[in-house]
Amino acid sequence: MNEQMLEQVIKEVINSMSNTSSNGPSGSAPSSSYKGVALSSNDYPIGEKRPELIKTPSGKQLNTIVLDDLLKGNVKSDDLRITADTLEMQASIADSVGRAPFAHNLRRAGELTRVPDARILEIYNALRPGRSSKQELLAIGDELDRQYGAPITAAFVREAADVYEKRNYLKK
Repeated sequence: MNEQMLEQVIKEVINSMSNTSSNGPSGSAPSSSYKGVALSSNDYPIGEKRPELIKTPSGKQLNTIVLDDLLKGNVKSDDLRITADTLEMQASIADSVGRAPFAHNLRRAGELTRVPDARILEIYNALRPGRSSKQELLAIGDELDRQYGAPITAAFVREAADVYEKRNYLKK
């Protein structure tokens, strides 16, 4: 594979990180705003149409990540992760086309960018039926809320605790 092809593949991977669906919203709709920037379905996919808005967790702009920097070690794995801001922009676009449930899920995903990967896996395992007591799940909800500023995800875990109790899925 030549250097130009490799650079194109890397750009496509990075662009796909800012796209939440290969189909994306279609049609024209009213815009929604994120940090004073009006966004609509015309801005989808953001990575292609508004790359200047996309920044990595380390603050690099999407359009500044190039193969040469990758080969020199100037691009770290954190530079290839999606940010809460990018997910919020995607949620704004989803809102602008009437896809509120999808926007809600994107916002929850944005919250999870603040939670360490290892903790996410622990929470995932705790949410498996029979693995946690109601108190343990409620404590996770409180942790998500207080420690990570993740109220949407905290509410999800608390709701799971209630549902697990009704369905007898809690640890015995």
